[in-house]
Amino acid sequence: MKTLLNTFTRFRDCDKGATLVEYGIALGLAVTLGAGAMATLGGDVGGAMAEAGKAMPGAAAAANE
Repeated sequence: MKTLLNTFTRFRDCDKGATLVEYGIALGLAVTLGAGAMATLGGDVGGAMAEAGKAMPGAAAAANE
């Protein structure tokens, strides 16, 4: 039992892998936020570009060809 307690104490006091875990969490958060922003803005930008394309002179003539 004493050996198990010593092992847990050593793991608790050792912080060698903490930086790697922090970077992993930060990377996961950045990817999640970036993907959410791209999904949200992608639809808005796509709609705006479609409306701009429809408003261009000659768009109706090009669509009929």
